[in-house]
Amino acid sequence: MDLINKLLDIFVPNFFIHALFSFFPVYACFKICQYILRAIFSENVAGKVVLIAGASSGIGEHLAYEYARRGAYLVLAARREKSLKEVAERAYWLGSPDVITVPTDISKVQDSKRLIREAINHFGRLDHLVNVAGVTPVTMFEDCSPTEIRNLAPSMDINFWGYVYVTYFAASHLRKTKGKIVVIASSASWLNAPRLSFYGASKAAVISFYETLRVEFASEIGITIVTPGLIESEMTKGKFLTKEGTMVVDQEMRDVVISAVPIETAERCAKAIVDSACRGDEYLVEPFWFLSTFYYKMFLPEVIEWFNRWFFLTEPGTPPGEAISKKILDFPGLKKILYPDSLLSPEIKVD
Repeated sequence: MDLINKLLDIFVPNFFIHALFSFFPVYACFKICQYILRAIFSENVAGKVVLIAGASSGIGEHLAYEYARRGAYLVLAARREKSLKEVAERAYWLGSPDVITVPTDISKVQDSKRLIREAINHFGRLDHLVNVAGVTPVTMFEDCSPTEIRNLAPSMDINFWGYVYVTYFAASHLRKTKGKIVVIASSASWLNAPRLSFYGASKAAVISFYETLRVEFASEIGITIVTPGLIESEMTKGKFLTKEGTMVVDQEMRDVVISAVPIETAERCAKAIVDSACRGDEYLVEPFWFLSTFYYKMFLPEVIEWFNRWFFLTEPGTPPGEAISKKILDFPGLKKILYPDSLLSPEIKVD
């Protein structure tokens, strides 16, 4: 057995490299043609039923508005009932024929089961499932005690297991309609940004899970995996889960973690996501330029690691606010150029 593996170590990489260069031109032509055809025959979601888990704010809220503009029926789910109703009212005004709200904690199995049951009882079908709910823990790993690490469990309970539960109960209904799943992961899954270890791990798990489901579901259910960069949301407004297990708004830490990276509006991101889902894309990186960071990570991982240490971290005993990532924002007027106005607003939900 070891001899076989030694031979494979020699022959497989060489064969793969030659096959890659030989096949790539054909594959590139295929992908271009596929993109054009998908754009021409893009799905019309008017009259279809779309369930959005995590619709009370940020990307999820604006996805509701984008689907509403296209005439879709909506099932909106999140924990905050008041915010959900506000989103539902606007979605109806924007063009959705019917909108229902289902207050749901998707980290609970029974809540997820009830969510799908209420959607089917009301509309009788399900065409798109959009998983966008999430929390963002922000902390250095070694700053946590064992108890505090457990306080960060919601990063997996909501960001990963919540998606799993909802998908499990929705799958049979999506299969009947040849429906689609749209899942919001994150570029943090490959960027390895300091203080986002738990968040990045949860999103990496999401990507791996849905890539495997794509194989298992085959053509019966389409899956679009979205890896956004920095998008206008409660997280980019500074709302984080602390190691104590509480949600806080800390805009100084937001500046340390996000720094001088342009933040895309949630409205533009939502439009790109719905366009991508309707085309049947397997992946979407939004904004598109963020895709370059993936290739840096793939081909120059040491450069990414060095840059993240140099730019985002400080020497032991030095406050995080002394990081270069924070200091660069002291340049007059830079935030107004890079951040949408909503990110500078004091009105941020902390419940």
